[in-house]
Amino acid sequence: MQNFENLNPITISVYFLTVTGISMFCMNPILLCFSLFGSILFFLFRNGRKHIKSHFGFLFLFLIMAIINPLFSHNGATVLFVINDSPITLEALLYGFVAAAMILAVLYWFRSFTQVMTSDKLLYVFGKLSPKLSLILSMGLRYVPLFNRQTKKINATQTALGLYKEDNIIDRVKGGTRVFSVLLTWALEKGIITADSMAARGYGIGKRTHFSVFRLRMADVILLPMTLVLGIITCISLGTNALDITFYPKIKISALTPVSVLGLIAYGTLTMLPIILELTEKIKWNCLKSKI
Repeated sequence: MQNFENLNPITISVYFLTVTGISMFCMNPILLCFSLFGSILFFLFRNGRKHIKSHFGFLFLFLIMAIINPLFSHNGATVLFVINDSPITLEALLYGFVAAAMILAVLYWFRSFTQVMTSDKLLYVFGKLSPKLSLILSMGLRYVPLFNRQTKKINATQTALGLYKEDNIIDRVKGGTRVFSVLLTWALEKGIITADSMAARGYGIGKRTHFSVFRLRMADVILLPMTLVLGIITCISLGTNALDITFYPKIKISALTPVSVLGLIAYGTLTMLPIILELTEKIKWNCLKSKI
């Protein structure tokens, strides 16, 4: 099956760069709703019921970020209520929700990116351009799950040795400090060993050759130009201010025009491309199994 994660790394990189780049530099609520919905749906489609607790954490983060803005920013003409002589305005509240949606959408896209783009794919994309940069990126992504596993090992060892008890807050803090100290020492030692190992192999010295199993297939030929075209259409809509919105002092949204509608459709389609590909391949696979 030609799933999204099995595409060529260049296609995957261009897609995530396009969809997240537009989300990061856009404050249009409709576009950000598309981005947030698409990122969450893609993450759930790949992981199912895993990471349920993290979704509640992201929801809590979303509410906190949305509430912080009206508490500290009192701009806006529509006053909802007053707290300690500080007006809470509708414009500041809506801006907080839009900014929180933007940050949350980018975080979900990057979570999927770290799952899809493995270290060998990063080496394939950046290896020819900058071997050192590709090494740093691949090591960074590699160390995220590695740190989690090592933290659990150190924590279990500390608990088995009876150095702290979980029912005591003070012991938890002391134990957490020891775990962090051991983890930091382990990370530094691991980094030095890796650097010496790569230097001994002559990494980054002169022109290097490498073997790659990644090839451009028909799905890449279709998805890569489609991603670029949809991204360009969305950027044109944003560049011509067809999707412009102003929050202060009053909320002003640009009237719908053919350019703005085309931009919304293009970006909505862009956020759903991975789901469309996954569903298409799943339907094909079920049809093939039914014929056996």
